[in-house]
Amino acid sequence: MSNRTLDAVGPVEPVSRARGLWREVWRNYRHNRAAMLGGAVFLLLCLVAVVGFTPYDPEYGDFDNLLASPSLKHPMGTDNIGRDILSRVIIGGRVSLRVGVMAIAISATAGVIAGLVAGYYGRWIDSVIMRILEVVLALPGLLLALLLVAYLGPSLTNAMLAISIVFIPPYARVVRANTLSLREMEYVMAARSIGASDVRIMFRGILPNTLSPIIVQVSLLLSVAILVEAALSFLGLGVQPPTPAWGSMMAESQQFIDLAWWMPTFPGMAIFVTVIALNFIGDGLREALDPRQRRS
Repeated sequence: MSNRTLDAVGPVEPVSRARGLWREVWRNYRHNRAAMLGGAVFLLLCLVAVVGFTPYDPEYGDFDNLLASPSLKHPMGTDNIGRDILSRVIIGGRVSLRVGVMAIAISATAGVIAGLVAGYYGRWIDSVIMRILEVVLALPGLLLALLLVAYLGPSLTNAMLAISIVFIPPYARVVRANTLSLREMEYVMAARSIGASDVRIMFRGILPNTLSPIIVQVSLLLSVAILVEAALSFLGLGVQPPTPAWGSMMAESQQFIDLAWWMPTFPGMAIFVTVIALNFIGDGLREALDPRQRRS
């Protein structure tokens, strides 16, 4: 059987046409100023987090500058043991973004596979997979993450795993809904009739036609994953001291809010800016990928 079986009967776009479609998506996206601003801000945050250049050691305490207010020496001030807030915000961003990105990558992969299998095979396989996902959906996401981390133990890895499990159902439901409609298309039936394998049909014929909602889901759920990670770290169930994270920095500042307003303000602003930027990106992608959502 030829390796080009599915390509010959499926709606897989020629390379030139596919490039043209993505150029159109980029053209639509860049006309959205909020989306472009969100993309620029998020790329800058990622660059700062990856480079990780800090003016001071984020774990070193300068006991001569306890609770020092923002100044030229310490632009974001220092905390109760003299650690530079700016340095800790930068390293905390690396931790929070890494947890969010890895958790979304794991959940998206597992959700896409589950949705493809459930939608393509249907019947009892679909019922079993969807019942399991409905159990996960029955609990609020943050509560489920708290329960999982409390059971597994507080750590960065367990927090990442808990967030991944929480976000599997949204991907699975989106992919399943698209697969149910696509599996009866003529090109899928033709591919079956000439002997194309189920795996090839699902990943070469169906999955490419579900990429648009998956991309939008990734951008929107990444912001939620960062919020959940911050909440877990705030409660002491995520990143453990002395490693800084935005959520744990806000937790450490509770006792000193009256004396040092800058301790919770700057990590809180980092979370706020990151989430808003990702929401702008998600809205822009949704409008660019779906012509019905475009503004006049």
